[in-house]
Amino acid sequence: MSSSPQKKLNVGILGCGPIAQFAHFESCQKASNVELYSICDVAKDLLDRMQAIWQPTKAFTKYDEMLADEELDAVIIATSDPFHVPLSLKAVAAGKHVLVEKPLSHSIEECQELRQAASAKGVYVQVGHMKRFDPGIEYAQKFIQEKMGEIVALKAWYADNTHRYTATDNVQPLPILSNLTKKPGLHVKSDLERYYMMAHGSHLLDTALFLGGEIGALQASLRQRFDIYCWFIDVAFKNGALGHLDLTIKLRADWHEGFQVYGENGSVFAKTYNPWFYKSSDVECFLESEQQYLRPLGADGFSYRRQLEHFADVIQKSIVPTATTLEHGTDVVRGMIAIKRSLIEGRRIYLDEVKSGSL
Repeated sequence: MSSSPQKKLNVGILGCGPIAQFAHFESCQKASNVELYSICDVAKDLLDRMQAIWQPTKAFTKYDEMLADEELDAVIIATSDPFHVPLSLKAVAAGKHVLVEKPLSHSIEECQELRQAASAKGVYVQVGHMKRFDPGIEYAQKFIQEKMGEIVALKAWYADNTHRYTATDNVQPLPILSNLTKKPGLHVKSDLERYYMMAHGSHLLDTALFLGGEIGALQASLRQRFDIYCWFIDVAFKNGALGHLDLTIKLRADWHEGFQVYGENGSVFAKTYNPWFYKSSDVECFLESEQQYLRPLGADGFSYRRQLEHFADVIQKSIVPTATTLEHGTDVVRGMIAIKRSLIEGRRIYLDEVKSGSL
């Protein structure tokens, strides 16, 4: 006698803007264990268009009404960055699990408030650093954990480029916009140094944490010329490994992202592609004992869908999360603040010192 199929997780998406249109609607549609139960946006014209295209069970213009629906299990927060924590807090208060877009926040205090609220309510909150679900990066992390032995050093780089929109406009649909969309009081791109660190640096830091472990201290330098922002960040991991992170926006070349990890029993070499190509990183892991390279195919590179399926499995099957948890998300925010402080103070910053503050 076959067992009954697992009930799908009823998910609601808050925000019908570009990130929802490019990633989250389709992820819900294609995920094996998720149902696109509801969508919500204050812009009624945009909401109507998305409802017609994606056909959720319900559509709301008021967030509180969506949260009051007892059939709703979880919410994806797909809004502008300043709204991430406040809107996550409302979902947590309603007893809903949350997948919140990255970066989690601009401040340690907001992160701590959300962590305390989620713990008190007993709900799971996952931060949308989808690169952890790139099959190549997953393979590299497993190799590091199970076969490499002690890590000696990690180098990672992330360089967005001048031609990224030429490339992405060819593979993405044009986003449907609305003049009724709710916008934050502060324009997120008014301070490019802060915006680039939150939008792109958060990814680089999360990858470093995922592969190299907790960061103990760092020292950063920044050169800004010709509309190029280039951070070089020397890192000391708590496990003793050395690290070097390179964040460069806007590179005069193709998208340039990857990492190298050197260890006791082997090494890892990786090239990562523009995330909107949904292409797995090219990864080669050299194992000294076998004198050979190991290379995964990584055919399924839809990292946004894969992170959503993992989110549902953590909730429904109680698996141990490998995603960016609230603890990890807070560490990313702490790292970004440490980079800013290092630039201002001209010294190495120990992350244990960063107990408060914001970007």
